[in-house]
Amino acid sequence: MNTRALATILVVEDEASQLEMLRYNLEKEGYRVTACEDGEEAILMAREENPDVIVLDWMLPSLSGIEVCRRLKSGDETSAIPIIMLTARGEETDRVRGLETGADDYVVKPYGVGELIARIRARLRQSRPSATGETLRFEDITIDTEQHRAMRGEKVLKLGPTEYRLLTVFMERPKRVWSRDSLLDRVWGLDADVDLRTVDVHVGRLRKILNSGGARDLIRTVRGAGYSLDTDS
Repeated sequence: MNTRALATILVVEDEASQLEMLRYNLEKEGYRVTACEDGEEAILMAREENPDVIVLDWMLPSLSGIEVCRRLKSGDETSAIPIIMLTARGEETDRVRGLETGADDYVVKPYGVGELIARIRARLRQSRPSATGETLRFEDITIDTEQHRAMRGEKVLKLGPTEYRLLTVFMERPKRVWSRDSLLDRVWGLDADVDLRTVDVHVGRLRKILNSGGARDLIRTVRGAGYSLDTDS
């Protein structure tokens, strides 16, 4: 299984040749790629799709990459998404400006695709460790994403595919409260024809499996908000 296929990269680049080159190489690495050529559209796509990493060109029509970065980093829904800026502006003052605006990394054109992919992987290791084959741990729960195996203590958890994906999402960001809409997008995908009640059903199944044998309940239901993997459940 290619675990990196779980990661979505939003590429914002108005040069068609650069955009297609990036799309080809990132998809070859196993990433899901969404793309746009305009700053305003980039903000909408980031809010709707919640990508794992954004590769953002500085020079864009209608709205600059710097302004896109500033708006995304100031928004509650998008502030945690890592942003890698692409630019031909190599001066130190420009790099400082980009980083101060909130960019997580900065790549100067012309750049090597291998370098960019390495930087994307580095950001994913921090924000979405399952996408790079990392082992996830929280309290006594462990997920080996390479072996696709989950354990609680010494006990192997017999999870269905949906429950496994759901637990992985929780384990990547413990204590974060996930809305039902966010879980629906992350676990089932944007095009899935399922309703919010489906989320509750599968969270219930996951909770039952995790708590078998009298183990402590670590899934917290937050009234009116969603669910969280938390010791305060």
